[in-house]
Amino acid sequence: MCAKMTKEITEIYKFAPRNNIFSMIELKDLSIGYVQKKFTTVVLSGINATLREGELTCLIGQNGIGKSTLLRTLSAFQPRLGGEICIDGKSIDDYADRELARMIGVVLTSKPDVQNLTVSEMVGLGRSPYTGFWGTLSKNDEEIVREAMEQVGISSLSKRMIQTLSDGERQKVMIAKALAQQTNIIFLDEPTAFLDYPSKVEMMMLLHRLSRETNKMIFLSTHDMELALQIADTLWLMTNKTMHIGTPRQLANEGHLSELLERKDIDFDKQTMQIKVKF
Repeated sequence: MCAKMTKEITEIYKFAPRNNIFSMIELKDLSIGYVQKKFTTVVLSGINATLREGELTCLIGQNGIGKSTLLRTLSAFQPRLGGEICIDGKSIDDYADRELARMIGVVLTSKPDVQNLTVSEMVGLGRSPYTGFWGTLSKNDEEIVREAMEQVGISSLSKRMIQTLSDGERQKVMIAKALAQQTNIIFLDEPTAFLDYPSKVEMMMLLHRLSRETNKMIFLSTHDMELALQIADTLWLMTNKTMHIGTPRQLANEGHLSELLERKDIDFDKQTMQIKVKF
């Protein structure tokens, strides 16, 4: 069961910035996986962790370890196999879909399968949890869309058609859409996929800045280890047995990053936090 918020946390809620809202996600003995016909595949069980707003948390691990499965489960796109996901002391099951749409924004790896929408129209879709059936934007909605594009640095692209954008520009549009959704929580699945290295750095720095400026909880999966080690506040290192959680320095000192990264031709320097190829 999800524990009720304590008096101390309630006081923090009262004085927290950004509309007096403070968000926290707690995972309690969470078990994730999927069901196919009569078979159930458990990806990982016994996950106990906490996510808080104002922090950038990166989920790392080997290919196929189940990072996307965890993100889909946290986003309520697929059911958990066991345990609890609690948002602000309340089970995720107790929130209506419309409530969750006002709490959680999701940016997926796949490119949006839409054309003939301008950037501002695409970002405006983030207002759908608030606009009702017809989706008509009020002046206030339009101002929120404008601010979201400005925060991400794409105001100059507002009239461009989605299909004319580069991968990096398109990814920024999807992040602006999530910002326009005005959720406290943003989950991103491989947001730097398809980007060149300078664009990867720019994207990670943008997400780090947004976690600070907007006080949002930003949780993303990534294979860009070197960037995650430098920019993340907290790492979740997922293995097939457990989840290791801590700062990059903590996981390095405990040897977990070496176990993940080191191979015959790859070395990880705990002191400098650098990944080196051995010739």
